[in-house]
Amino acid sequence: MDNTEELEKEQVALSEEKKAKSFWYADWAFPITVGIMSAAVFAGTHMYVTHGVGAFNEVSIVAMLKAGLDGGSYGAAAAFGASFLFARILEGSLVGILDLGGSILTGIGIGVPAIFLSMGIRAPIDNFALSLMTGAVLGLLVGGVIILIRKFTINQANSTFGADVMMGAGNSSGRFLGPLIILSACGASIPIGIGATLGALGFYAWKKPIAGGAILGAMVLGTIFPVALQ
Repeated sequence: MDNTEELEKEQVALSEEKKAKSFWYADWAFPITVGIMSAAVFAGTHMYVTHGVGAFNEVSIVAMLKAGLDGGSYGAAAAFGASFLFARILEGSLVGILDLGGSILTGIGIGVPAIFLSMGIRAPIDNFALSLMTGAVLGLLVGGVIILIRKFTINQANSTFGADVMMGAGNSSGRFLGPLIILSACGASIPIGIGATLGALGFYAWKKPIAGGAILGAMVLGTIFPVALQ
């Protein structure tokens, strides 16, 4: 019996040693993985800006960037995306799970390009190769910061430092996009505003995020009653 227990302990020790040497369990591999994903997302934003398709994000969030491209004001997209990125960096460090939607898709995919465009820096967005390199560098920085913060916080104690409160905070703030979308639709035309309102009401009754219903309703009545472009 003693020999069996010793063999089991040795097997567990060998398994833990293999994990420690494995790429997928190594701390240094995390920034590389985040860098690869960020490169693809940033390049997707390049495709959207230059060709009108390819952005990796929700329609309501991409609409913020579209509003900036059309009107020249990138404040909403920049502030929304940057705040998501900052919150997710802290959340990832404390919880150990990086929310890809808030950090990479919204933060790096929408927030950072909006900041660049607001500053008149267009090269990383207009050039495909440069967009890949920019996204990779940003991802490496985000992954590195998360690992660095984690080394000096959660790895030193068995506490989550209030991360249970932070979980889901970004998703909750997204609920406020619904009324903003309805207001924007009402500003476009009365039928589109009615469609957005009815769609939001339908999704609310269905217990789904009203932003999606507002967008779909605006699209349906916008197709039936298109806005005349002058």
